[in-house]
Amino acid sequence: MDSSHEMIIPNDNLPFKLFLFEGGEGKYKRASHWHRSIEIFLVMEGKIDFYLGENHFPIGEKDFIIVNSNEVHSIDAPLPNRTLVLQIPVQTFEVYLQEQPYLSFSRRSGEQNGKLMGLVMEMYRTYERKTYAWELKMGGLFEFVKYLLLTEFKDQAQAPDIIRQKIHLEKLSEITEYMKNHYDEALSLEKVADRFGFSPTYLSRIFKRYANISYRDYLQDLRVEYAVKEMVHTAHELGDIAVNHGFSDSRAFAKAFAKRYGCLPSEYRKRARKCY
Repeated sequence: MDSSHEMIIPNDNLPFKLFLFEGGEGKYKRASHWHRSIEIFLVMEGKIDFYLGENHFPIGEKDFIIVNSNEVHSIDAPLPNRTLVLQIPVQTFEVYLQEQPYLSFSRRSGEQNGKLMGLVMEMYRTYERKTYAWELKMGGLFEFVKYLLLTEFKDQAQAPDIIRQKIHLEKLSEITEYMKNHYDEALSLEKVADRFGFSPTYLSRIFKRYANISYRDYLQDLRVEYAVKEMVHTAHELGDIAVNHGFSDSRAFAKAFAKRYGCLPSEYRKRARKCY
């Protein structure tokens, strides 16, 4: 399973990021990734397929899922949907860590889940309207969301193997961020390992064990992810797009693309353009 590290940028000067899911038009796949944030996906219309590690969670209308910090996850949204996403940087909860190295949250009863969903939806409505003193209301709603997570959704303890995985994913976050900034260059395993003071064998092993993917497959998927954006939103030749994003030629691009999307880039581009 392919994985990447995702950067979280808060809205304006707010200590969180709130937005509509980019896969709302359907025909969307987000490869496995992780980040240093707590994430709530709330489906208001339609449905999406969510994967936490190897576990599949179909999320239907008026339902949600919580993704914890450094938890590998992926998303498949084949059909149109309207999904709200709230991302809270994990630093927000640092003062409440106490003896636990990581905090973990999970769904609870119907009543508790309803309260959390109601707060997140009210945050979105407040941010969209931005009426007089909306910042004060947003701040209050956000503090209540934090309070609810800590008092009604916090897990009591995490298994040692889960904590160990998150520690290694924390290390990999810095490495994958570097790879995202240089993905279109010649990024050999040896070069990246040397930059971060690891042996190639060790770096390869922690990618495979803790991110469930080989270094090479991760890099190829990263290149495909950026290439798709250029492919859908420009009329550039596929061969040029391939080279722009680190592939040796269009054949290498097509092979990596088919592995992730199950079709050729030309077929995907044709279908995607019908949506615009």
